[in-house]
Amino acid sequence: MRITVLGSAAGGGFPQWNCNCRNCAGVRSGAINAKPRTQSSIFIRPDDSADGVLFNASPDILEQIRSHPTLQPARAVRDTAIAGVILMDGQIDHATGLFMLRERGSPLPLWCTDPVEEDLSQGNPVLRVLTHYCGVDRHRIALDGASFEVPGVEGLSFKALPLSSKAAPYSPHRDHPVAGDNIGMLITDTRRGTTLFYAPGLGQITPPVFDAMSNADAVMVDGTFWTDDEMPRLGLSKKTARDIGHLPQSGKGGMIEWMAKLRPTTRRLLIHINNTNPILDDNSPERAVLTQAGIVVTEDKMEFEV
Repeated sequence: MRITVLGSAAGGGFPQWNCNCRNCAGVRSGAINAKPRTQSSIFIRPDDSADGVLFNASPDILEQIRSHPTLQPARAVRDTAIAGVILMDGQIDHATGLFMLRERGSPLPLWCTDPVEEDLSQGNPVLRVLTHYCGVDRHRIALDGASFEVPGVEGLSFKALPLSSKAAPYSPHRDHPVAGDNIGMLITDTRRGTTLFYAPGLGQITPPVFDAMSNADAVMVDGTFWTDDEMPRLGLSKKTARDIGHLPQSGKGGMIEWMAKLRPTTRRLLIHINNTNPILDDNSPERAVLTQAGIVVTEDKMEFEV
């Protein structure tokens, strides 16, 4: 399978429109060695297919489509390579891009869990609004370990794992999480026998999650914050990384420590990187720590095969 990173930043992108932290000010002025990034989303397709699956629809989706000719194969007057959309959660930075896909001539094939469907029909009624445009052909993502396929994308199999994280702030269960608020996804190339574990929002490594990571050929996981106190220390929030559902990279029990336990051959990548995270600076000591650990910081337009 072929993976294209459409966007690699957390909500707000990088630089964030109203932020003048060291990173955001530095990338605007050229004072740091960093690349702008749009909000996180990936596109996965089989080796021999033009069509694939869009994981999360960020508010930057139109810019991302324009930047990636792969998503516009131009086989007809109206065309797209997006055979279906899978939502990992109901966060604004992962779901409101669905509005930008409203010009479809048929209902948008969409896979999400029941809690996400509820949130996007009530608290942030994206799905109800779309009924006035193309409509949505919604498919339920089960949390019982059953695999599923997306029609038109032959050779790829998908299986969801519930994650310990947070629902969107507008969700009625923001502070009372339920299974399905956030999911990780095992994507298997059934022809190659290879697997990617994808989890852009991950607050805790549970035994099932670590088992999935351990058996995957590549893991692309939450890279939001470097330290747990990153936002409070900068005076930008009173909440820690773990408070809002993200496992930091550094420190005891952090993502670096967990990734060190994976097989040496496992490809390790971080996505959903917040604008405050020092790893965005290619020359930072934090980036050097990741490089030494064999961990890649994803960037927009990155492509690789698994």
